[in-house]
Amino acid sequence: MSTTLGAPRPDQATYMLRAAAGAGRGYKRELLELLDVRPGQTALDVGCGPGTDLPSLAERVGVNGTVIGVDRDPAMLAEARRRTSGLPTVRISAADAHALPVRPGTVDRAKVDRVLMHVADPPKVLEQLRAVTRPGARIALAEPDWDTLVVDASDLDTSRAFTRYTTSEVVRHATIGRGLARLARQTGFVVETVRATTPVFLDFHDADHTLGLGRTMARAIRDGHIDATRGRRWFAALSDGPFFASFTLVTVVCSR
Repeated sequence: MSTTLGAPRPDQATYMLRAAAGAGRGYKRELLELLDVRPGQTALDVGCGPGTDLPSLAERVGVNGTVIGVDRDPAMLAEARRRTSGLPTVRISAADAHALPVRPGTVDRAKVDRVLMHVADPPKVLEQLRAVTRPGARIALAEPDWDTLVVDASDLDTSRAFTRYTTSEVVRHATIGRGLARLARQTGFVVETVRATTPVFLDFHDADHTLGLGRTMARAIRDGHIDATRGRRWFAALSDGPFFASFTLVTVVCSR
């Protein structure tokens, strides 16, 4: 894998599938367990991406249930359809999370995984979830708090500057993870469980792929937030020895 500063971002579907199989494996397993999907239910995956979780949801709802995957990215939808082509209980729709194509009061279980940090209006998405779910439904939300991103380096100031740039310029709602429980309560949900998970990266290449270390540093240099010489030296040094990076991801499970 390239260690070039500012290397192109990998194909988005491949990126998400690899992230789910790596650092995201543990929290995803826990999220699905907490969601407690049961046979015969209707389960909704908002921002389903390449369909990573759709087969697991389909297995849980069984032959009498329904799984609805919603995404607005054509490439993601194509991959999700390919991955679920043999699963007749799965229905995939092209739509925006702010306007879900689901009849009100028909969903038993819903999940939103690393989507709210990107959308224009997170409270509106949660209001949509409340509208389409039944009384007693369970909803699982998972989002990072990018303020907690740490990258070990001898140049600690540049690591801190990298995190500040990520939270202020790169991610739309970078700290939404810490606010999930509050937003859920404000929408009218009953918060049942709040968990914090810390994905740890010990391999530089995996971290660069998932966290976009080189791509983000190149942007920070281009935008004048970090000195070019210092930023390039910081990135080059990350691949030279033992590596460590981590961040906090918050999972909230609530009921309708």
